[in-house]
Amino acid sequence: GVDIIGVVPNDANAIEPVLEKARAAGIKVVTHESPAQKNVDWNFEMASSKGFGEAHAEMLAQAMGGKGQYAVYVGSLTVPLHNEWADYAIAYLKEKYPDMTVVGDRYGVAESVDDSRKTALDLIAANPDLKGFLAFGSQGPIGIGRALEETRKVGEIAVYGPFSPGQGRQLVKDGAISGGFMWNPMEAGKVFVRIGNMLVAGEAITDGTTIEGLGAVKPDGTNIIVDALIPINKDTVDGLADMGL
Repeated sequence: GVDIIGVVPNDANAIEPVLEKARAAGIKVVTHESPAQKNVDWNFEMASSKGFGEAHAEMLAQAMGGKGQYAVYVGSLTVPLHNEWADYAIAYLKEKYPDMTVVGDRYGVAESVDDSRKTALDLIAANPDLKGFLAFGSQGPIGIGRALEETRKVGEIAVYGPFSPGQGRQLVKDGAISGGFMWNPMEAGKVFVRIGNMLVAGEAITDGTTIEGLGAVKPDGTNIIVDALIPINKDTVDGLADMGL
């Protein structure tokens, strides 16, 4: 049998009965990217929704000089995490940079390069004063970057959001994607093992416990949430892409 299960749930509710059975059988359960997960010993996050949303918002504000119109993408309107990031980003900009305004509603296209590109082309055509995009969903920045190259708007419109460095490398170098933040999924894999080892050894995780890859943690219920954000930009993109990210 196994002592520990590590899961990154696609559907938190669907997996709940399985995790309940595992724990009833004495198996320790660790999850990642599922902060409301039930029937776990620990869930860990390498980015808080607030920290992740606000970090992208601040970069966009700096690039836009704190004023002008911007558009917001999410992977889909039913992905809770993407919409949380967008909520925090928009609220942050509204408070800190009142001269920045959102164009339209948020667009649920950022898991498709093609839909992201088409929507960007439409938005650019309809809003000549558009100065920025926040795209929460890994294909969003890629599609928008391509649209900027097609419309020759590179350097005029800023694009920030999380994306795969390997996929976006050339667009970043060309200036079509301004940048973004990510966390290292390879490090997350190691954190699973480290937390699992602590559980098996009976080590408590409390305020100030240091876990390699997360730093000193401050658990909240069964959640361990830190902001281990890695910037993706012209200086870092090659190194991240070369790691296979």
